[in-house]
Amino acid sequence: MNSADLTLFAYVADTGSFSKAALQADLSTPALSKRITKLERSLGVQLIHRTTRRLSLTEAGENLYIHAKSIEGQVSDAIASVSAFSQGLNGHIKISVPTISGELLLSEAIADFCQKYPNISVDMRLENNFVNLVEEGLDLAVRTGKLEDSSLIAKPLIKSNWVLCCSPSYTDKYGEVTTIDALKKHNCLAYTYQAQGSFDWRFTKEGIEETVRISGSLATNNAQALRKAALAGFGIVYVPRCSVYEDLQKGTLIKILPDFTPRQLGVYAIYPFTKHLPEKLRLLIAHIKQAYQDKKEYF
Repeated sequence: MNSADLTLFAYVADTGSFSKAALQADLSTPALSKRITKLERSLGVQLIHRTTRRLSLTEAGENLYIHAKSIEGQVSDAIASVSAFSQGLNGHIKISVPTISGELLLSEAIADFCQKYPNISVDMRLENNFVNLVEEGLDLAVRTGKLEDSSLIAKPLIKSNWVLCCSPSYTDKYGEVTTIDALKKHNCLAYTYQAQGSFDWRFTKEGIEETVRISGSLATNNAQALRKAALAGFGIVYVPRCSVYEDLQKGTLIKILPDFTPRQLGVYAIYPFTKHLPEKLRLLIAHIKQAYQDKKEYF
């Protein structure tokens, strides 16, 4: 057994496929399969359950995977440290960020990062779907909400407060909302970019959580679309405050039910498990966190 075999095993575990792992390792699939079988034989345990449909790790495989990823990270760090002597920080980073944050602050912040470290290039995707970092070859993602995948690391960036709001013209036409239950009678426009709760709006008052099931004429995963609909007076929206902060300051949108506290969600930098985080990613995460803090009043 050697570190290369452990790296190959980590590739198989990450991709869930011998063929994908072989492509990543620049080996033939049969050759990779033989290497893993040899590794299992040398350890005297089965590491991977193989079926015609999918692969899964055994208990022994899960345990070995943690150490294999650690070794893989150490090897990467060793190579990066040597490279740093001759070239400084360099390389390519693939990152996925939410549309709101990307347009509000991250496009400028990451462009500034690339100017600060000219040997590092960044491919930034603005998207609202919940991506699989390993399958899509991403180094980093910025996401809001609870982290479900235990194989990922989440570094907190900021807390995102939500707001319930509409245009003054909407309340002029349909009346003010004075209770949670009154929302059931209004045109509430749902924000579907979230794992759950798109149509169940949650609030807290005096430590007690209240939920109301809403309905309306429009549901979308794009906060900008909801913002424009609300500004035009079509309905009430429940969205991250950062997406409508400037409208609230101008008075073109107004808060509803100010005595009730809307939801608050964490914003995180997420990356695959590694014991040794590459320096370029550590620096980028710190840069992104500072960018959020510089606009904390929006959140």
